[in-house]
Amino acid sequence: MSTKNNSTLLPVISCLIAATLWGIFWYPLRVLEGLGLPGLWATLIIYVSAFMPLWPYFWKQRHGLHSHVLPFALLGLFAGWTNLSFILAMLDGHVVRVLLLFYLSPIWTLIFGFIFLHERLSIMARVSLLISFIGALVILWPSEGNTFFQFSSVDLLAVSSGIAFAAHNVVVRKIGDVPIILKMGSAWIGVLVLTIVGLLLSQSSPPEFSGASLALALLVGSVGMVLMTYTALYGVTHLPVHRSAAILLFEVFVGAVSAALLTEEILTLREWTGGLLIMFAAWLTIRDLMNNPAT
Repeated sequence: MSTKNNSTLLPVISCLIAATLWGIFWYPLRVLEGLGLPGLWATLIIYVSAFMPLWPYFWKQRHGLHSHVLPFALLGLFAGWTNLSFILAMLDGHVVRVLLLFYLSPIWTLIFGFIFLHERLSIMARVSLLISFIGALVILWPSEGNTFFQFSSVDLLAVSSGIAFAAHNVVVRKIGDVPIILKMGSAWIGVLVLTIVGLLLSQSSPPEFSGASLALALLVGSVGMVLMTYTALYGVTHLPVHRSAAILLFEVFVGAVSAALLTEEILTLREWTGGLLIMFAAWLTIRDLMNNPAT
């Protein structure tokens, strides 16, 4: 395989790792909730524990923020809402439904990438995005009645998380080749700020922390969140946004399988059909990427 293809393969693998980890992220969140650590407080501890070891390196390279003040501020805002709304939706909603509403994000990514980055879309990229959207419709369209657009608050959180994720990817791509440590730090600061605002607005009193809940939250943050965020940012930075968004759809499949194995949520034939369509779309995108690495 050529060096050019090798340089393309690494971001693809990075996106697939990120998608796998995010696809099972819902499970430790629900375990933490079961241990008495609710969503906002769990989010706060997870991201504090992730950011603390990063802080010295982030501070050392802070001068890199000066030439991109607005993009980094937007990155923090979009990343903050993406993560916070996703976590809250996952705690209260159906795993597969939340993931699929979130992963309508390629539609928003296509629009944002075209408007702000002027990215050219290959025919295969357009086809893969269309197939992924059809797959989501197959799963989400109601069996009886016309209730598709009657979203609950959980559905709105999931959709808004996907929109913010698409905007976040565009900003990451727009910033370009700056240290990933700055992107990670800005993203996590955004999450922490919005989480603290949420705690203040909800007037949530601190829960009774147990040793088990604190240990799990610290582990998820210091190991899981660091790896999840780094691989996602690396892949998004080195791939066109419409391609990274389609590859990250693998998260839907991982979430569906893990939900079937770890919960009582049952996947219907229609959900499997829609999920397979989404996976096929992701495969088409990867194939197109490897055949045309410069696109």
